[in-house]
Amino acid sequence: MEIAKLERYRPALHFSPKQNWMNDPNGLVFFKGEYHLFFQHNPNDSIWGPMHWGHAVSKDLIKWEELDIALYPDELGTIFSGSAVVDWHNTSGFFPEEPGLVAIFTHHLEDEDHTPSVQTQSLAYSHDDGRTWVKYKGNPVLTHPTKIDFRDPKVFWHQPSHKWVMVLATGQTISIYSSPNLKDWKFESEFGEDVGSHDGVWECPDLFELSIENSNEKKWVLIVSIGDNPQLDSGSRTQYFVGSFDGNKFVPEHDEIKWLDHGKDNYAGVSFSDIPKEDGRRIYLGWMSNWRYANEVPTEGWRSQMTLPRELILRETGGDFHIVQKVVRELDTYLTSKEDINNVIIGTEDTNIYELDSEYAKIELILESEDASQYGLAIHHTKTQYTSITIDTKDNVLLLDRKNSGKVDFSDNFSRTQKVKLEDTNQIQLQIIMDSSSLELFINDGEQALTSLVYPDKACESISLFASEGMANVVHGKFSIPSID
Repeated sequence: MEIAKLERYRPALHFSPKQNWMNDPNGLVFFKGEYHLFFQHNPNDSIWGPMHWGHAVSKDLIKWEELDIALYPDELGTIFSGSAVVDWHNTSGFFPEEPGLVAIFTHHLEDEDHTPSVQTQSLAYSHDDGRTWVKYKGNPVLTHPTKIDFRDPKVFWHQPSHKWVMVLATGQTISIYSSPNLKDWKFESEFGEDVGSHDGVWECPDLFELSIENSNEKKWVLIVSIGDNPQLDSGSRTQYFVGSFDGNKFVPEHDEIKWLDHGKDNYAGVSFSDIPKEDGRRIYLGWMSNWRYANEVPTEGWRSQMTLPRELILRETGGDFHIVQKVVRELDTYLTSKEDINNVIIGTEDTNIYELDSEYAKIELILESEDASQYGLAIHHTKTQYTSITIDTKDNVLLLDRKNSGKVDFSDNFSRTQKVKLEDTNQIQLQIIMDSSSLELFINDGEQALTSLVYPDKACESISLFASEGMANVVHGKFSIPSID
């Protein structure tokens, strides 16, 4: 394939595979100065197929080096999603001399007639910083006699009870297991019946403690991805629960459904294991796509990219806790300020255009309605291609419209407007990370997120600001573009 076609829509900031298919992030772990990103990978085609674990590493979470495939299918099946941990104290017996990495993943075995499939949990370990892997001879380490959907193990060390804990997707629930050594697993509890959204199969769970903003306190958070339901417009998406965990059972403290992202293109995300205590962040990474059209997006020779890594924190508002997401600070070194604006009034007839002409950009705005019924911005990818973000003060919603953003005809669903309900539309703070084929939007200091793919001919030529049926004010704006090496 010619290079021009292979590199079309290739992101500059986000990780994408050199070739062929990618979906869920797996085995996110920090070890010896490197962030490891494993991922669901079909090395034979750019559509979903026999799953392997691809592998990439980074020193700073932004610039990634893709390495050789880490895990290949074997007689127990293909390699579905899972996690990785550092076995610091050799609980597994794999590391008598120095700590190493252990991968915990789902083996997926499908008969020739495709029914029934068998999903089991297995181990592999590495003595060379994740470059090569040895599968445990005792695989699988966890099976179930009846459950067909039995996958995506996320494992962590629970210090208070001094044991490993696994959260596992089991149909439309999450099952919790524990182990002293990663090999022998005991069932602890099951969570999910009559709680949260059950619009699709539950997948890719993650359970962790999360700091409360401006506090020394923490709460436990359970993230659960929900598979595509053809009867709904949304496709695949991700919910989360806030509550408590005692080493055996997770208990939520709310009844309402909480969505991690209001866009269509953030799925199967999980957090990094073993971030050093002195760092202290909980860093999350998602697959930037949607099962509704993931196999049809218009890249050639490769498919899919990951979100930018995001720091997660809990924010309390009126006794309610919700996740706040902020792009990791490491991104700042890749950006330099191009233009700052302050107190710019926008009227219905005004044309406020700011040239960027960049392969990627960060747009920061504080916008305020004077009396406008709608106001917002358009990201002009080219002279004819644009994505609009509109704040509607009557309905109190933010709307993202990508139907004119470029290539959209591969899916009827892709052009449909994405929407976020807002508490207040008189003033809003926006941060937008624009890359070659994606837009990550963070509202009011990360209180809400909207992640969206786009496929324009260019990333961003200019920005225009608008208001209708009244006036709006740009209290502050800052436009940043790639820094010069």
